[in-house]
Amino acid sequence: MKQINVRVPDALSARLDALAARTGRSKTFYAVEALEEHIEEYEDYFLAKDALAEFRQSDDNAIDLADIDWPD
Repeated sequence: MKQINVRVPDALSARLDALAARTGRSKTFYAVEALEEHIEEYEDYFLAKDALAEFRQSDDNAIDLADIDWPD
């Protein structure tokens, strides 16, 4: 397992300390949980951003939403 070092604001560190103490879980547990929960959102965002940039540079025409046959 790899290790990373992260600097966090004092207020966030205090909240993390309190949560870990209250629940008996480690701060690492909560940091990993937060990363796992949000990394997919960031990956999706950058995939969509790159796809949009690629589309804008292409000669393709946009499809009107009204012309799409959506599954029921």
